[in-house]
Amino acid sequence: MLLKLLTLIVAFLVVTGLFRKVIHKLRLGRLPGDILIQRGKFRLYLPVTTSILVGSAAILLIWLMRH
Repeated sequence: MLLKLLTLIVAFLVVTGLFRKVIHKLRLGRLPGDILIQRGKFRLYLPVTTSILVGSAAILLIWLMRH
């Protein structure tokens, strides 16, 4: 069970990263809950809320395709 959950989370993060430009054009990349840390030249962006939203939409789409 834990392995399936971890695999799903990693797959979701990979897909989110691949569709980053599309997400940015839809203005989904700056939602409240997305984390941006900048220290000098270092920049870390964690799209937590965006990932949850896109993941939920993907799961809903897959569920609708199966039923």
